[in-house]
Formats: sequence, C-alpha cells, structure tokens
Amino acid sequence: MIFKFKNQPHFYFLFPHVIGSNGGIEVYSAFLLQAWQSLYPKAEYDVFFRYGDSAAWKLRNWQFLPQTRFHYLEEKLYKEYPKELSEKWRKRFTTSLSSAKILGSAIKDRPALIVSTELYTYTTLCDRIQKLLGIPYWVFLHGIEAWTLKNPTYKAVLQQANRVISCSSYTRDRILKQNYLSPEQISILPNTFNPSLFQIQPKPDYLIQRYNLSPEQPVIFTVGRLESEFKGYNNVLKALPEIRKSIPNLRYILAGKGGDQPRIESLIQNLGLQDCVTLAGFVPDKELNDHYNLCDVFAMPSKGEGFGIVYLEAMACGKPVLGGNKDGAVEPLANGELGCLVDPDDVDAIANSLIQILQRTYPNSLMYQPEQLRHQAIQLFGYDRFGETLAKLIQNF
Repeated sequence: MIFKFKNQPHFYFLFPHVIGSNGGIEVYSAFLLQAWQSLYPKAEYDVFFRYGDSAAWKLRNWQFLPQTRFHYLEEKLYKEYPKELSEKWRKRFTTSLSSAKILGSAIKDRPALIVSTELYTYTTLCDRIQKLLGIPYWVFLHGIEAWTLKNPTYKAVLQQANRVISCSSYTRDRILKQNYLSPEQISILPNTFNPSLFQIQPKPDYLIQRYNLSPEQPVIFTVGRLESEFKGYNNVLKALPEIRKSIPNLRYILAGKGGDQPRIESLIQNLGLQDCVTLAGFVPDKELNDHYNLCDVFAMPSKGEGFGIVYLEAMACGKPVLGGNKDGAVEPLANGELGCLVDPDDVDAIANSLIQILQRTYPNSLMYQPEQLRHQAIQLFGYDRFGETLAKLIQNF
C-alpha cells in the first residue's frame, strides 16, 4: 500500500546535475525518479537541475512519465550573466535567481513534497519553503559530504527535514557518529543498478585489440573520476610491482578522467609501470559493460565511497571485486560475502589479495561463480528491491 495524498499529488525533485551524467548521485537520482513514478504514475512532476541541459539526460535513454517537466537552472544563467563579474558573484547571483524561480513555482503549485538528492543543492531553500508554506521535504545523503559536515546551517536543515535518507547503512552509521541527527531521523535506501545493462559475456575482441592484449592476459580494471586518491587507484598502482613478481604479464586498465591525471602519469613513470598500465580515459556508457567483461578482477580499494554502484555493475558481469573496508564498499560487497574487502591504506594487503584473486586462491568461492555472484548482487540491490524499499519509506511517511 502506498501513502494516499488527499489530492492528486505534485512532487518537486531537486537534482545537482542532469541525470544523464555518470556520477553516482546523478544515477541514483534517475533511479529514484523512475521508481517514484512507478508508484505514482498519475502525479505531476517538476524536476529542477542545477546544471545541465535537455540533451544530456536523454543520452542514457531514461524513460519518464510525459507529465514530467524538466527545468535547467544555473548553467544557462551563469553563462548569460555579465562576464565582468567575479566567479564568486556570478555564482551567487545565479543561485539566488534559480532559488527564486523554485520558490515562485512552489507558491503557485503547492507541491505535496520536495525531494533533494544532494546536501548542498538548494536544501536551505527547502527549509525556507517548509517554513513559509508548510511543504515537507526529504534530503538524500550519499557519503563523505555528510560524514564530515561542519556547517551549522546545513546541520539545521537536516534536523528540520521531514525525512533524511542515506544510500547505505555505512553512511548512516558515519552520520550518527557526528551526533547532529538521531537514529529515528535517518532511513536507508541503498543504491541500485540496471542488471539488463550489465551481463556476463566473453572478453570483447575489439577491446583486446584496442589495448593490445593477448586473449588470456590477466586484467585488473578500475573506473571512476580521477579527482582524488580516495578512489584507491593510487595504491593499486603502488601494488603492481609486487603483483608482477607473481603475474608478470598483468595489465592494469584505469578508466576515467579528471584533474588528478598528471600526478597519476608521474607516479606510473616513477614506478616504471608504463608497459603494464593503460589510462583508458572516459569510457562511454555503451562500452562500460564490455570493459567489465574484459577484466579478471575489478579493483577499487577506496576510502571515501558512500556506496559504490560500480561494484554492483562489475558483479553483475560475474567479476570478482576488491573494495576497501573503510567506506561504503562494505555494503555492496555484503561485508565480504560477495567480494574481497581490504585495508585501502595497506599496499601489501592489496597486492596479496589481488594475486590470490587472479590465481583463484582467494578463500571466497562465490567470486569464481559468475552466475551465482550476479544473482546475489541482483537479489540484494536490484531495481525491484530498490522500488520495494522506497514504497515502504513513502508508506511510513
């Protein structure tokens, strides 16, 4: 049973970026909207994006109800605002104008609920609208931005929210340690993924040729934004010299783009890894499944992930997964039942674990049963489970 609103409901969703982006929050937002619309197919929907345009989200072929109206706010305003203004003031003006637009729309529409999927995207506006108009709001939290929250304004916004939802139990526990929310104020809606996009398949010939591999050559794969060391690729690189002593023909493919690439290239050169590391750059959606299937193990021993959808995608392709034991990776890997959890700061442990996985001696037989591994990932975190959990959250609201 779904919560029954007195009138035909009208929902507002506030998203940070367009839902065609590859970021975890953007993908989570898209699944949330899709699942919400399956529960309320006759409702009205207004979706406000802080950044992006109408072309971007369509790239992923998301299907939304025809009564869904999309609004693209700050990026267009930012470009149109006078160039002579400083970066700081241009951002302040565009944010103020966008907030005024949302507030004006809320006064006119009186939505039943406002949902924000990111802490810093208009959540202070949600609080203001609640005080002015009595409209409830939900806020979704995803990881490090909530674990380390210091700003008293945002703490107050979360304390006043009608519901705060965490993407994982780990993130919820880290938030509770900060002592600005109580356990009854936080619910959990774990990340999900689309299993139909990630299937068990042979290693793709075109990628074997692109990366100049031999068909049986062992491959470690990581994909993510190259913006900071917390993703774990730094210590995978440092572990490679030791791994190569046991597996000389190993290849490490690191995919993604970002400002950290020059430092990564320097580290590769300093470690003498030019012949065994490939920086693949941005991988388009249509090739991501093939890259998972190309590898023999997916490795991302991070220490700042709120969850990590990529772990689910790799397991749906039947691949062994290595993650860090100090962040949200513990959830998709079910505390080690579905994969290998390792101290992300221990380079020797990363090296030894990857050697065991590649030599098929790691003591978790499920990692070598592709179909069963895929089944377990779908059972725990598939879209159907996501929708069922969301329905319970709304019912209890």
